[in-house]
Amino acid sequence: MTVVGVTGTNGKTTVATLLYGVFTGLGYKCGLIGTTGNIVAGVESAAKCTTPGAIELNKLLNEMASKGCSHAFIEVSSHAMVESRISGIKFAGGIFTNLTQDHLDFHKNMANYFQAKRKFFERLPASAFAVSNVDDQYGAQMLLGIKARQFTYGFTNPADFSQKLASKLLGDFNSYNVLAVYAMATLLGEDPCKVKELLKIAEPPKGRFNCVASSNGITGIVDYAHTPDALANVLKTINRLRKKNQQVILVFGCGGDRDPIKRPIMGKIGCELSDIAIFTADNPRNEDPVRIIEQLQSDLTAPLHDKVRIIPDRREAIAAAVKLAKAGDYVLLAGKGHETYQEIQGRKHYFCDSQELKEALGGLT
Repeated sequence: MTVVGVTGTNGKTTVATLLYGVFTGLGYKCGLIGTTGNIVAGVESAAKCTTPGAIELNKLLNEMASKGCSHAFIEVSSHAMVESRISGIKFAGGIFTNLTQDHLDFHKNMANYFQAKRKFFERLPASAFAVSNVDDQYGAQMLLGIKARQFTYGFTNPADFSQKLASKLLGDFNSYNVLAVYAMATLLGEDPCKVKELLKIAEPPKGRFNCVASSNGITGIVDYAHTPDALANVLKTINRLRKKNQQVILVFGCGGDRDPIKRPIMGKIGCELSDIAIFTADNPRNEDPVRIIEQLQSDLTAPLHDKVRIIPDRREAIAAAVKLAKAGDYVLLAGKGHETYQEIQGRKHYFCDSQELKEALGGLT
């Protein structure tokens, strides 16, 4: 099989899913392994984590091979690199999307986080394509001294791939994701015109800037944004879409038992880029959600603090956001995206942001 890996803080799911869609549209039988689920020749199964352990990963690849898949697209997490989950797999290509603060509870600092990502590219064979986002501050460093054939994509700095492409996906961050897919597909020998046409009709993955419009003119958006950079990108996109008199109402929290350093950063970003920020629970896991919410507020100025509403119960927070919204306003539910559970004290309870949003909005268009 032609195996392609996608790594980076944000965008892995979108890039891998779009690659799967494009190559399926080109007539290939494909496999997908990633955050929102695994697909083997059209059959989906739930994913326990972004990149499975080595045994489960190879089992999935074996199923793909036995069912005649010619291509496999894998999200490669930094944890997977440190824990050698992808060892022994020969990749035909690798994509680097970006590197921003996340997982420092595991990696301890950005230097270690970068090195974990770089390991993937260092292990690519000379026959592989290494495609990196040259507009990211780590993009050029990611390719230094590796054996694979090096290519770059971007819009600001000189790059091998920098053309405009039509897409349904919104936001500058998605422009990069779509361009990365185009670059890899054409490097693998596919017809650029056919790839462009398939990208033009591609839908975003589950929980990635999924829009729901109500009959009374409120736009609800569900997005997995759970890092400072991702939250800022999504909110900036909404702010560019809205008109002057329209509000942005944000509902979000931070996961427990994960990087606490990013919490005050995300709290500040959420307040700066929204009109009302409702702080609530995400997946508190074994932490007290109220304590997490306190950390979200720890770096706020008085004017920013005035924008905050605190509603620890996520269902109540979503309902309150919709009640506060008027025609033309945007309600963003950030952090959980495609997830259909909320993890509290070691137990997973069914919870779906998209479903809760639709119920709160009532009449949908």
